[in-house]
Amino acid sequence: MSRMSSKVEKNTTPHSSTSDDDIRKLEEDYQKLLEESQNLINERTYLETEIRTLKKRTTRLDDEVRLLKTPPLIVGHLQDILDERTAIVRSSNGTVFQVALNQRLEPKRLKPGTRVALNQDTLAVIEVLHEAWDPMVSGAEMVEKPDVTYDSVAGLDEQIQTVREAIELPLMEPELFSKVGIVPPKGILLVGPPGCGKTLLAKAVAHQTDATFIRMVGSELAQKYIGEGGRMVRELFSLAKEKSPSVIFLDEIDAIGAKRLDGSTSGDREVQRTLMQLLAELDGFDALENVKIIAATNRPDILDDALLRPGRFDRIVTIPLPDSKGRLAILELHTSQMSTSRVKIQPLVDKTEGFSGAELKATCVEAGMIAIREKRGKVTQKDLMLAIERILLKKSTSGITSSPDALYG
Repeated sequence: MSRMSSKVEKNTTPHSSTSDDDIRKLEEDYQKLLEESQNLINERTYLETEIRTLKKRTTRLDDEVRLLKTPPLIVGHLQDILDERTAIVRSSNGTVFQVALNQRLEPKRLKPGTRVALNQDTLAVIEVLHEAWDPMVSGAEMVEKPDVTYDSVAGLDEQIQTVREAIELPLMEPELFSKVGIVPPKGILLVGPPGCGKTLLAKAVAHQTDATFIRMVGSELAQKYIGEGGRMVRELFSLAKEKSPSVIFLDEIDAIGAKRLDGSTSGDREVQRTLMQLLAELDGFDALENVKIIAATNRPDILDDALLRPGRFDRIVTIPLPDSKGRLAILELHTSQMSTSRVKIQPLVDKTEGFSGAELKATCVEAGMIAIREKRGKVTQKDLMLAIERILLKKSTSGITSSPDALYG
């Protein structure tokens, strides 16, 4: 018996060891299959998410393609509302039609003059469009204020006071004019030779006031097609009224404000139409409440008399070439911002008689360039005197006289 039991033990021990190895191997294989299965499930979930995202994108792109394939709508204006279902519209080419109204549109939004979109085939009113400004008009609004202050405008203390009384005071304290019983000035006209600070003064007004500042050059209002200039003037003042209190700055107003002549070309007549629209906006039936106008010109002699009469430009501010006191203030202002060495201002003032403010600034810049060419960090008296000689030479060669024109008094 003992021999048989020992034999049995010898036979069972190797078999048991083999079974444990197989079990461990099967468990390892099972774990690997389990991990692979989990990875495949995660990958399937990711792919399903990607498919849903791509389907949404495909649907959106299909909608965009369908929108691009739809026929364009015609832009027109409502002329009159006949009843709840029909109206009179004027299309973009000027033709007038009786059309149907979209019943989903709110009746209170349908008013004469409203911009609407019309179906290309039936010309039915599809939707109401918001009022759009001409890009040149909407782009004329200054979003960021310039960094020019009244302290940057040297030598024009009297003119600054006049501008502040005519522009800032009515906007900031209108009750003072109500107490006195007078209508505040509508606008001012800045006249003077080039480079004397007209535009710089307007920039200072834009910096000082919290009102909307809209700047436009007169030549931008002179358009090629008939009626375009007048339309831009209307939109300019309409924008100013909507965003009041506001200040409109018309630079180089002589481009559209010249005297009207009998013998003129078609281009001159279109400029005259623009001028007449400007005159109507300045002093027409519609009051300009909280809207002030600043205009600037180098040629007041060619301006139309109707533009200069009281009620349109109530104040005409002359900005002449700076006198010795003004030149002293301008030179001190510019040299104070420069790195200088032993500079005396009075000899410079005596040498720059007839210089405009822009030429005095150019003198300081030229002196700085001379110092930079010689690799120096400071501007000397010699640099400034040499710069004055160069500016004088440039004036003589360009034919600019050193005396102010008689036009400016």
